[in-house]
Amino acid sequence: MSHSTYNKLWADAHFELNSLLIQELPAQPARPEKDRVVFYQRLATLYVRYVQIFRRIEEAYDQITHPQKKRVIRQVLDGVMGRVVELKNEMVEKEFSEYHYMDDVIQDLKLTPEAIEIPIPKYFISERKKVLQDRAKMLSDILDIMGVVDNHKPIRDQTLSLEEAIRVIQVAERARQGRLRAKFMRQIQRDEERQRRAKDRNLGADAIDQAVVRIQKVWKGFVQRKKTKREREEEMIFLGMVMGAQTNQPCSYAAAVYGNKARRRQKQNEYEEDYLKAITTITDKIRDLEGPDIKETMKDQIRQWFIECHDATGSFPDYPEEEDGGSALIFAEKTPQQLMEELAAKEEEDANKKPKGKEEKKDKAKKDKGKGGEEEEEPGLKMLPSAFLEDLEAGQKTYNEVWQNRDESKNFSQRHEGELIKEEKRKEVEAEIRLQVDELMRQELANWKLAVDKDKGGKAKGNAKKKKGAKSAKKKKKDKDLTADRTMESLFQELVQQGLLKQADDVKLKNYLGDYSYLGTTLRQSDIEPMPSLSDVRQLMALYGILPLGSQIVHEKAPLIKAMLLAGPAGVGKKMLVHAICKETGANLFDLSPLNLVGKYPGKSGLQMMLHMVFKVARALQPSVVWIGDAEKMFYKKVPKEEKELDPKRLKKDLPKILKTIKGEDRVLIIGTTREPFNADIKALSKVYSKIILIPRPDYASRYMIWRQLIENHGGQVTSTLDFSSLAKISDGYTQGHMVQVVRSILTERRIQQQAKRPLMAAEFITPLAKIDPVFQDEEEALKAWYAKTPLGKKRAKAASGKEGEEEAPAKGGKDAKKKKK
Repeated sequence: MSHSTYNKLWADAHFELNSLLIQELPAQPARPEKDRVVFYQRLATLYVRYVQIFRRIEEAYDQITHPQKKRVIRQVLDGVMGRVVELKNEMVEKEFSEYHYMDDVIQDLKLTPEAIEIPIPKYFISERKKVLQDRAKMLSDILDIMGVVDNHKPIRDQTLSLEEAIRVIQVAERARQGRLRAKFMRQIQRDEERQRRAKDRNLGADAIDQAVVRIQKVWKGFVQRKKTKREREEEMIFLGMVMGAQTNQPCSYAAAVYGNKARRRQKQNEYEEDYLKAITTITDKIRDLEGPDIKETMKDQIRQWFIECHDATGSFPDYPEEEDGGSALIFAEKTPQQLMEELAAKEEEDANKKPKGKEEKKDKAKKDKGKGGEEEEEPGLKMLPSAFLEDLEAGQKTYNEVWQNRDESKNFSQRHEGELIKEEKRKEVEAEIRLQVDELMRQELANWKLAVDKDKGGKAKGNAKKKKGAKSAKKKKKDKDLTADRTMESLFQELVQQGLLKQADDVKLKNYLGDYSYLGTTLRQSDIEPMPSLSDVRQLMALYGILPLGSQIVHEKAPLIKAMLLAGPAGVGKKMLVHAICKETGANLFDLSPLNLVGKYPGKSGLQMMLHMVFKVARALQPSVVWIGDAEKMFYKKVPKEEKELDPKRLKKDLPKILKTIKGEDRVLIIGTTREPFNADIKALSKVYSKIILIPRPDYASRYMIWRQLIENHGGQVTSTLDFSSLAKISDGYTQGHMVQVVRSILTERRIQQQAKRPLMAAEFITPLAKIDPVFQDEEEALKAWYAKTPLGKKRAKAASGKEGEEEAPAKGGKDAKKKKK
């Protein structure tokens, strides 16, 4: 596609964003909504519309080559991502559920379920490509060195003596000869039986005619069935119900599109390098040519301000400090007297800041208590304040003022524009020169004051000393670094060698297959809580894991998620999702599973050192994911006897302390996975993991999709003889892991080669599937019952029964009653 296509895509996204900002930032504050259903519909509509903008802007940012446009788009892209995460968080708080069903909203907006899929921005990986390549090379080198040592052990163990090798060969050869002889004997017996029966028959003319008719009947039936099947397939292709052989082949147009996108990304890198070079050259020109004039102009203006202040007040003013803006305050459109008053007021505020703050808080608390119920807010549901709407509004304003009506007819190749660089860098050069001028003019003002009024100069010095003392008091103590004498490379290498830092598998989030839940809204309207689909799980991983880890701005401003727990039966893809999050964001994968820590860093001091190393490297090389497999073992109610030696509860006390140290700027996410969460203390588990996500077994639509995709990925040919519908129905209760296991056992190299003569059939997959135990109803019900006891599950149950907020009134009443008794 051309430059104009992506520019139009960008313009359409801003047009839609403008209408949303008008709706979200009204002139008058909106009244609270009393109907929860109406409020949720409003949230869901906003969420879907923001996702549409997100998809358009992400594609535009990925393909637009203009470097200055990309910077504006990036600001809006991060803002839209953050707003989507905020709306999702608000929907969870209002509906008390991690999963939401928006069938009616999608239908009203005339969209398909694929349209609300959360896209993964490609810049998460592309803009850190070199760093990730270097890190992957370092990791692979360490693993190769470890692998050389490990590879000799199994070879030495499997070495056989000459006598043992001869015995194994003899056994195999005798077994082969025995099978071959049995086969020949069986064939001989069949031939003898056939000859004996032929002798007993009376082969007259009628028998021969009857045999000929029977052969003709079978042959004509076979030919007619084959013809009918071919005609039926041609008819289905003609009606567009089935894709033909030509359609299944990769389209040349699609290949050309992919190639064009790759070329545009290469141009982006070239134009970016040219833009950075242009910035340095233009900045140097402005500094050399315009710098002296700007410097002299500033000096004249500041001197004029000194004189005006002296004429107005009878004394020279105090020069504004750098923290207050320096001489930038002087150039504001204010009189000298107003500036003097502002500076004096600021000094008083700095001197009396702490006591005033405490008194104001006390006064506010007293006022609030005194008011009681006089000025109560209007009951109802309100939108939570957003941290991203200001950024979106600023990005929209920049687009409207700079890019919306800009004439780019001469910039056909979409390279950078020098005039915009000049406008931007001229301000930066002015700020640099202002700092130099401020130092000179402070000295000049001090000389003027000494000449006219020496007392005021002494007071000014005293004030400066006080301020320095205040600054030194603000210094905080830093945490003790246990590995201050070691480099990051050595820590990285040690963690890899100890098996705590691992290489993530090459899987993407799109590889986690699953279809949309089409009946979710209908079931909830009938007071039936539907099981979430795998598509919903995929959405949550993108919103809670990938977007915050990939974008620093989203992680800092959006609701902070420090730890997340994935609960579900074995084989539903919990571990795969952890690896997908790492791969999509380029994050490091640390493994702190209880079984992986056995025998490593013993003792309390060893545990502290291990955690310090892991989280120091995780913060330094962020984004990072800390995976805790079998998370329930850490919070066992009672440790089983066979696991006491493993000490699975080793991290129970230290992990919550570490969680408190993770802040918005630390892109570190702790992900726990568990298949038996009901064995753990649910209160302790809920304190550590703020987000608990229940992953179900796949439903019918997801199983249909998974079977088809798995068979195709493993070399199977999909024909009409392979009934996916029956296969999906029969495999009810089985997980994705079970399906992968069955497909691998059936689609061997020999079976793949036989497909031309013997096409695949659904019956082949049933026998190996029957040998595997499915997820039984008892296990699924136990997981549902456990999830109902989590904090969000309890809120959901209260909301469903209409008892939401009933427990708060008695509690308050109880406190008041105690006070009265006292």
